[in-house]
Amino acid sequence: MSRRVDSLCLDEYLSSELKKRTHILECAWNQEHDDEEEEEETRNDEVVDGSDDASSTHDIYGDIGNRAPNEFEKIGRFTTFQVYIAWFALFLFAHIREYVTRLGFVKDLSSKENKKMKSPHHSISIFFQDFVPLFSDFEAFYQRNCYIKVRDVFERPICSVPGATVDLVDRVSHDGNWTYEYPGTRTNVINVGSYNYLGFAQSAGPCADQSASSIDREGLSCCTTVHERGRSVSQAKLEKLVAEFLGVEDAICFSMGFATNSMNAPCLVDKHSLIISDKYNHASLILGCRLSGASTKVFEHNDMESLERILRDAIAYGNPKTHRPYKKILIIVEGIYSMEGSICNLPGIIALKKKYNAYLYLDEAHSIGAMGKTGKGVVEYWGCNPRDVDILMGTFTKSFGAAGGYIAGSKRTVDHLRVASPTGYYSSPMSPPIAQQIYTSMSIIMGRDGTNDGALRIERLARNSHYFRMRLKQMGFIVYGSNDSPVVPMLIYFPTMCGFYGREMLARNIGCVVVSFPATHMTEGRVRFCISAAHTKEQLDEVLGTVCELGSLSRSKFSRRSHLYKNLKIEW
Repeated sequence: MSRRVDSLCLDEYLSSELKKRTHILECAWNQEHDDEEEEEETRNDEVVDGSDDASSTHDIYGDIGNRAPNEFEKIGRFTTFQVYIAWFALFLFAHIREYVTRLGFVKDLSSKENKKMKSPHHSISIFFQDFVPLFSDFEAFYQRNCYIKVRDVFERPICSVPGATVDLVDRVSHDGNWTYEYPGTRTNVINVGSYNYLGFAQSAGPCADQSASSIDREGLSCCTTVHERGRSVSQAKLEKLVAEFLGVEDAICFSMGFATNSMNAPCLVDKHSLIISDKYNHASLILGCRLSGASTKVFEHNDMESLERILRDAIAYGNPKTHRPYKKILIIVEGIYSMEGSICNLPGIIALKKKYNAYLYLDEAHSIGAMGKTGKGVVEYWGCNPRDVDILMGTFTKSFGAAGGYIAGSKRTVDHLRVASPTGYYSSPMSPPIAQQIYTSMSIIMGRDGTNDGALRIERLARNSHYFRMRLKQMGFIVYGSNDSPVVPMLIYFPTMCGFYGREMLARNIGCVVVSFPATHMTEGRVRFCISAAHTKEQLDEVLGTVCELGSLSRSKFSRRSHLYKNLKIEW
């Protein structure tokens, strides 16, 4: 009788567990097996570097086990409703402007298709089809009525090195930003809009000197493709240094960061594969997913439950098109998200990747050089093993003050890309002086120049980022992301605020980036600050003072948590 009761209890327990689990894989769950896997993962995650620093759990960001969380404070529904009303008014006046322009009261300066390309009569169009439209109706409408009105805060030409300060070419428009006149003057502004995280964008110093000397040795360009003539000596040296810097077997470099993602993702997966992509992944990653032909599913931003749910269902149910298991599952995430300022939960992603035998593609465009005690990105920031990431990708346009990108990992993977990547056939290798710029700046970060300049830049960037973010929160602004991130999105929500902040900041000699739809959600317009190690505390305080003034004028201090930072002593 007791055995029957125990059996009934066990059946009830399994039944309840079955309701919690969504598919057959979890029914075969075994606690002892999971415990063994966790112990094995712990052993694999230990970084064996042979030095005391590598085993330390404390760095410039604090305790590795207690990193700053990503914050996404939300506004109330009434404020969201007001933002939608602002967009409604914007589109309403846009339609009125379209109607007035069509009547001839306002001169139409927008680009339009030639009327000769359209059939004059509907009957003729039955036999002779019109040309394919060059412009999307909504996109053209939005551009000529909304974007053009604030075009002066975008596309500003510069005429100096984008360091802590930058020279902007002055321009003036007399026709509503359709055309510009250049009086020949320039304005020097504090630069909080460039990705010059470590301050290597310099016209003088070791990087500039060695890049200039490489022109005498190798010229400006290889004038061919990699597969036809090969790469330069500077690029070959750089690829070895990148692999050493990241702690992996091999690396390959490309002349364009965007193409590093978009052109190489199709070489890693095919139509029998599944890509699981973060909701806020960059456009280059999205394009690469589309070109690959693989099935793509999107998980909520940095949400491990959402990611695991997709992984479980993908393994349990397979490809719905072929009713076969996926041959490969590739998780694609970024280290730092350029619009959110958030840092990916790499330990959690690696744990899921191992649990479900998936592959991991990590885009460290904004984090390599800028994060970690020695600048090795979010892998070092989280204390993870670089060999747990199958594809390490990054760009040289941010922390290294250059151009191009890289992919690093196992030698087998890199050798495959050297043969299969379209960039080897259809694009030129890196320009030798650019490769030399990256090589020199990376050597400084690694301390190969015999100084601690690289370490000081990384530490200064961490101090500047934390100080700037905390001061903004103390003033009452909503700031997205982690306190350790050098990308600082300050939410202003209303589309009209973008033009206000862009123009008023420039009037006070500060150059920043304002972002709105379609780059963000319609209700989440923002000012994006990019902090650099080249910024001084005095420059940051000047920017903060200006932002505080404009926030009071525009009533854009939306945070309800400012009281948490009111009495907080924020030190640089």
